[in-house]
Amino acid sequence: MEIHVGDTLKLKKQHPCGSVEWEVLRVGADFRLKCRGCGRQIMIARKLLEKNVKEIL
Repeated sequence: MEIHVGDTLKLKKQHPCGSVEWEVLRVGADFRLKCRGCGRQIMIARKLLEKNVKEIL
C-alpha cells in the first residue's frame, strides 16, 4: 500500500471525537497520524494501519 506523508486516510472505525479522517505525519515501520477532527496524534503499526484503511483521499 502506497501511503505518503501528507496523505489523508479514511479509516474503518471512527475516533471518539466522531472523525474518520486522519492525516499522515510520519511513515516507516510505524505511522504517526493526526486526527482531522480534534488534532490528537497517535502512533500505529504499519500492519495494523494497512488493515484498517478504508480509502486514501
